[in-house]
Amino acid sequence: MRNLNNLEPKLVWKYFEEICKVPRPSKKEGRIIEFLLAFAEFHHLAAKRDQVGNVLISKSASQGMESKRTLVLQSHLDMVCEKNAETIHDFDTDPIKPYKDGDWVTAEGTTLGADCGIGIATQMALLSSNTIKHGPIECLFTVDEETGLTGAKALQPAFFKGKVLLNLDSEDEGELFIGCAGGIDTVASLEFSLVVPPKGFLPLRISITGLLGGHSGDDINKGRGNAIKILNRFLWQISQKMEVHLSSLEGGNLRNAIAREAFADILIPFAKKEEVSIAFNIFRSEIENELTSNEPKKKFSLESTDQPDFVMDQISQAKLLNVLYACPHGVLAMSSRMPGMVETSTNLASVKFPGENRIEITTSQRSDLESSRNDVASMVEALFKMIGAQVVHGEGYPGWEPNPSSEILQLAKETYKNLFQTDPIVRSIHAGLECGLFLEKFPGLDMISFGPTLRDVHSPDEKIHIGSVQKFWDFLIQILSSVALI
Repeated sequence: MRNLNNLEPKLVWKYFEEICKVPRPSKKEGRIIEFLLAFAEFHHLAAKRDQVGNVLISKSASQGMESKRTLVLQSHLDMVCEKNAETIHDFDTDPIKPYKDGDWVTAEGTTLGADCGIGIATQMALLSSNTIKHGPIECLFTVDEETGLTGAKALQPAFFKGKVLLNLDSEDEGELFIGCAGGIDTVASLEFSLVVPPKGFLPLRISITGLLGGHSGDDINKGRGNAIKILNRFLWQISQKMEVHLSSLEGGNLRNAIAREAFADILIPFAKKEEVSIAFNIFRSEIENELTSNEPKKKFSLESTDQPDFVMDQISQAKLLNVLYACPHGVLAMSSRMPGMVETSTNLASVKFPGENRIEITTSQRSDLESSRNDVASMVEALFKMIGAQVVHGEGYPGWEPNPSSEILQLAKETYKNLFQTDPIVRSIHAGLECGLFLEKFPGLDMISFGPTLRDVHSPDEKIHIGSVQKFWDFLIQILSSVALI
């Protein structure tokens, strides 16, 4: 079913489908901003936009509920733009194509944008409804959450008035989030020389595709493969046995996504063709055994390609293969304060050739502890400096320290229990949320984060559970009617 009209709650899905038609890559949110401002004008709602593009739409209280406390609902406008290699799609101009697949909604060959499009749609449904009872509400829409948290960083203290905030950017229905990890990016740049390839060598392309990828915070502990690490492992192995020349190595895309695909163009001696083919088949079998059922759609290929004009010099090539092999990826420490939660991790996110003789390696580090986050970033920096790379760290963003005594948390727990006759799970999340930055700018802000169930976000397999959207909506509406109690 390509049309989502029959799904409940109808108003939420209506707006989600409309949002899917509006391109909204990170740092290119102009069209979704104008879409929201036009929506506010149509519904005669007060709206404003700040200097970086954050939007606030306010709605007065329902009759008889004017004395309730102002509640802020928040989601981010941008989406992660990932697609399968064979999918033809321009995220700057083309609409996302959602469709129903059993109990889920997903998209054709691209990320769905339910992170955080479902939050936007929910806010729009609430703002446009004339039947829902609520106190004063402010709907905050921030820009560039996925690639820099620019919107949250630039918020001015007077932009909204509410003292209680509901972040709608979580991905597990039935769970209330009261904390998140902080993060930082570490980017290494290595220059190399271009040399003319030798004679008598066979050009080959190696491809690792079809991996699940996913969110580098929320999915980092799920045992999924990293295409860059897998591909580099094979390149390193064969380079120890024969002369190999590398003309291209690219993999991954975004800093907050686990690399799903990686590709390398190499030259090997013609006489070693059969040996490399056998080695590749053995290697593929080993990786399949290691990943077992974690990567059901993985594809490994070794095929002929065009002769390159240039290849990387051998010294730089050895440095690159060694450092990628040694570069850590995955969970580094589990939390001692919240059992079962990841405390510290690092993600080898992408390898790209932005220039003719320069390669750029992007990694991201996360931790509940700022000291551990910085320690891992320094460890990665030290590793890349050993090969003479230039290393730059991003600004980073703070974590959100849990507050188990939060008033809105207590209300949300009681509300959930009354609605669904079960207790919600209360926990911290290893992914980054904007809440940590909000707390820096608005001390004393009382917050929780929750949402419907999403899976495989930041990948083309992203999907949202239909039934969880109804529960999420019912829960939110009930909170709105009860918020005067806090």
